[in-house]
Amino acid sequence: MAQRRTVLEESGKQRNQNFKLSISSGVKDTFFIVSGIFSAAFGLESFLLPNRFIDGGATGISLLISEVAEVPLWALIILVNIPFLIMGYRVIGRQFAIKAVIAILGLALTLVLVTFPEVTQDKLLVAVFGGFFLGAGIGLSIRGGSVLDGTEVLAIFLSKKWGVKIGDVIILVNLVIFLAAAYLLSIEAALYSMLTYLAASKTLDFVVEGIEEYTGVTIISQKSEELREMIIETMGRGLTIYDARGGYGNKGEQMKYEVIYTVITRLEIRKLYLEIDKIDKKAFVIMNSINDTKGGMVKKRFLNH
Repeated sequence: MAQRRTVLEESGKQRNQNFKLSISSGVKDTFFIVSGIFSAAFGLESFLLPNRFIDGGATGISLLISEVAEVPLWALIILVNIPFLIMGYRVIGRQFAIKAVIAILGLALTLVLVTFPEVTQDKLLVAVFGGFFLGAGIGLSIRGGSVLDGTEVLAIFLSKKWGVKIGDVIILVNLVIFLAAAYLLSIEAALYSMLTYLAASKTLDFVVEGIEEYTGVTIISQKSEELREMIIETMGRGLTIYDARGGYGNKGEQMKYEVIYTVITRLEIRKLYLEIDKIDKKAFVIMNSINDTKGGMVKKRFLNH
């Protein structure tokens, strides 16, 4: 009886914990999506629309049709994204599609109800900052598990169906959009719009992949124990050690050694190199970029500095 009560209590605690995590995740996603909606709306109304600039993707298609046919942008954002939302439901799932519908309807509603002032008429500033706020908005919505622009959904769909690269699909779609802009608007407008797209895509990557940049470091050395102590005590980092076997030479001679793997911030790369050289100048070091991390000691220590 006591054992059953304990099991029920543990089950209840787990349900409560899952519920709290679900609420926390929902609040965070809502914050990202709402922030993304207002950022994108601000970029559109305060920069791009008054100056007849467009972007790439579904948003660019909507802007282009709005300029040529004088159809309200809010209506086009909904209509153009409908096929992408259907694809998203089939390829990614129901929850994603629901969030995407809410986000796109929210953006359309914001464009109708909220008036943002025109900030500048300088074409370069319009291209750069219009792209920045639009890209930030799309990126924030993606971090919330949604989208404001369905082009990437199309790219994922085609990559799964035809085996093409996602990046190639996005480039091809945007190439068609900018060629149409050059023909329907002007070559100058198309060139500035390409600058807008570059600013938006770089900002989107920055928002989605993380503000901080991390580096994964793999170290192979005969002095692995000393290096382990250095990374833990001097660098203050966690690490993982693998047992490995390696070969070299024409005879394929093999040797056993330990491989150390750790993650540091880019600001600590120089310090790590110096510390490794103090222990083993012949150590083999491999570094690779990491966009973002979750958990562990990296962020905690970085924030305490």
